[in-house]
Amino acid sequence: MTADHRKALELARDGDWEASHEIVQAHSDAFSSLIHAYLHRVEGDLGNAAYWYQRAGEPVSTLSIEQELQSLFEREAASASASASASASD
Repeated sequence: MTADHRKALELARDGDWEASHEIVQAHSDAFSSLIHAYLHRVEGDLGNAAYWYQRAGEPVSTLSIEQELQSLFEREAASASASASASASD
């Protein structure tokens, strides 16, 4: 899942909204919903974004679009690191 999160974020960063949206639509986890919310914010569809923030269990972001994307990358990296650590200790 983390690879899909990373790919969706990279596509969003590179301006490929459609491809990023397609990836997150295929998943129902909270972080995919958070990326989905971000994408709808970028699109300017704030009502739809609010729905996806709620699905993610997060408040609507008040960060700039750029800051939110950076924050999402940081959260994804932390999640990937935690997953790698957990796998290494098994």
